[in-house]
Amino acid sequence: MTGTVQTPSFVSRVVHHHLFWPVVALVALWIACGVVSPGFLDVKVVDGHLFGQLVDITRNSVTFLLLALGMCLVIATGGIDLSVGAVMAISLAVALTYIDNSGNGESATVALTAVAIALGVAAVVGAFNGFLIAGLGIQPFIATMIILVAGRGIALAFTGGQITTTHSAPFKSIGSGFVLGIPTPVVIGAVVFAIVALLVRKTALGMLLESVGINRTASHMAGVRSRNITWLVYILCGTLAGLAGLVYGAPTMAADANNIGQLMELNAIMAVVIGGTKLDGGKFSLAGTIVGALILTTLDRAVIIFHLPSESKDLFKAIVVIAICIAGSERLRDSIGLRRRPRLDSSTPAPKKTAEVAA
Repeated sequence: MTGTVQTPSFVSRVVHHHLFWPVVALVALWIACGVVSPGFLDVKVVDGHLFGQLVDITRNSVTFLLLALGMCLVIATGGIDLSVGAVMAISLAVALTYIDNSGNGESATVALTAVAIALGVAAVVGAFNGFLIAGLGIQPFIATMIILVAGRGIALAFTGGQITTTHSAPFKSIGSGFVLGIPTPVVIGAVVFAIVALLVRKTALGMLLESVGINRTASHMAGVRSRNITWLVYILCGTLAGLAGLVYGAPTMAADANNIGQLMELNAIMAVVIGGTKLDGGKFSLAGTIVGALILTTLDRAVIIFHLPSESKDLFKAIVVIAICIAGSERLRDSIGLRRRPRLDSSTPAPKKTAEVAA
């Protein structure tokens, strides 16, 4: 029996979109926080600058977003990067040590040079990960674990084993300044997201990432330089992790190599997964990564608003994340009949089969 496939309605497409449940969870969290804490949803303009708890959440989510964007690209190729938290510590340690040794931290040139050197070092660390994985064929989990373990030792080597503190107004503005009334981290996150989106959606890079993630061998046989692609994404991931370290540590101007970036690799993976990217590689969602970063940051704020014990913070986050993953489970939706399936319109008459008879 044949027929035409019915086009799903707009509501059906929205409900079955992979971002539906994460967005619903994010909005529900914001509403719940607004009920418990009146004024949570208010956004004010004070002296030309945006202020409010939603603005704070957006600003604080940039660190997660930068980490998750790099992690998303790596996961799209079927890999994983456990070193992003350590790269954050290395990047910040390099930048603040350079500023402290320069003796002229208030100079914008010194601050920009520190940023460039820090990002360069982060890119080198990413290239090292890429060399181990694409060049030597070491499993990504093991290769990036090397920097996960050794990275903080490298950062401590830059700071001399101490917590480096210094002062530089230009550098501090990276994490606490404003651009046209918008927090600088938000502007940085928006610009980086736009660049990454253009890079992977307006060029062939996105398709190549997905082809490597779906079947590395087949893509290589088809002419895709999978090693170069893999190398590139780890360099990008390392650079974005370095930038995340600068944005995260700039407000305090203190490089505590032992604590900065702790467990950030897990938060980055969590943000990517919440956003709908599968860990087995292939298709990925940059927009979902934004939603995942916002959810994680909102959960941190919700723990304070709901007056939950600090020791239950991770448990609370785990429960919410599990609920989102279960709600988005395709297998669960299959079992209860909520997953969209192509349906044939029985009212449309099936075309008659014609038999060709050889003369």
